[in-house]
Amino acid sequence: MDDARSPDPSVSGPLTRDAALAHLERGGSLLESGDFELAAIHFSRVVGFDDPTVTAAGLLGLGEARYRMDDEDGAVASWAAVTQLPETPSTYLAWRNVAAARVRADDLTGAMAAYREADRRAPEADKPEIANRLGWLSKETGDTRASRRYFAKGRGDGPLIPMAMAILAATVIVSLTVFFSSEGQALQDFLMLDKGAVANGEYWRLWTVTLVHGDLLHLFFNMYALFLVGPVVERWYGSIRFVAFYLLCAAGGSIASFVFGDGQYAVGASGAIFGLFGILLAAGRAHHPMDRASRGIVQQMGVLIGINLLFGFASGGVIDNAAHVGGLVAGLWIGYFIVPTKVATMSAAWTVPGRQPAGAATSGRPVVNPTPDGVGRFLVPFVLAVLVVVLVAGLIIGTGIWGDAPGDSVPVATLVTPTRG
Repeated sequence: MDDARSPDPSVSGPLTRDAALAHLERGGSLLESGDFELAAIHFSRVVGFDDPTVTAAGLLGLGEARYRMDDEDGAVASWAAVTQLPETPSTYLAWRNVAAARVRADDLTGAMAAYREADRRAPEADKPEIANRLGWLSKETGDTRASRRYFAKGRGDGPLIPMAMAILAATVIVSLTVFFSSEGQALQDFLMLDKGAVANGEYWRLWTVTLVHGDLLHLFFNMYALFLVGPVVERWYGSIRFVAFYLLCAAGGSIASFVFGDGQYAVGASGAIFGLFGILLAAGRAHHPMDRASRGIVQQMGVLIGINLLFGFASGGVIDNAAHVGGLVAGLWIGYFIVPTKVATMSAAWTVPGRQPAGAATSGRPVVNPTPDGVGRFLVPFVLAVLVVVLVAGLIIGTGIWGDAPGDSVPVATLVTPTRG
């Protein structure tokens, strides 16, 4: 029997927002108790409300009630109607329900299209499950290559060759070519950070400097550090962001050297590697990624950074500490503001009062959340844009310093001495 205090779905006329939310809440309770027919009446009452978020939640619940009453066509129609509204927190679950219905109807192609739409909106915790379903559908439709790719994504596998290891391999190959090839000196001259050349427009050197090293020991230390921390950053942020962050940190180190360093020439990857250190340190402290496998390395970041900076300042100018500091600052900026997207974080476990966590839409209940915060939506582009503006400003300043630089000096190493975590 209906609760006398619940909203009366038979009363016609416009609804206030509080009344609409009360109907949604009552409909959800009736779904859980098994009174599907009355739940459908409550959900139907809010369909057409002038807030698309409320209407979408009503349609989502109505579809669930119809499905429980064996009206699958009516259920699919309700869920499909959600997908035609402006984007709301209910859109993701509606696409999942549409996809499952298409599988039951043996429309595998349509189901794949719906699951792809769901995947675009899914919280990270749900993506493996959706990937596995897409893998199964791809296999059923004969696309074995796509099936393998989706199943790998479902297992949480990265690319066949992680980008951290690809960068490490490329760096080793180029550096060894410089050491042992008859054309090695010419290759180093073309790739190293020649500040006079950068001032005259050879901007590629801001990044290619990471590919060449002063000697085998210098190469070993830097690549060992990259081997330790690169995969962690890639696991936290994904391969695409890892590459973008590596390049930005490399530029940060090179431009800091361009502005503040004494020597005209420099070689080495540790500006970029110090940037990765900074990302792990800042992201670890600010967002607390729940990644047990990398906890030991991350806990040593502060000490490791301090030791290397002290070693650099004590080197008498042999080590380009400006590059270390520049890469580190770029990494700290990125890691503090940009939340890891590929691992769960403690910061995501706490939500603003009145808002549901990212995975709330998977509960099967209608979801009504406030509109996403506009600041949060643009935070990552803003953070990266600020960093790029600072790098461009440094490039302009360095060009004024090195525009008339002479053409001969000794390359200054940028060395890292890592410890295993």
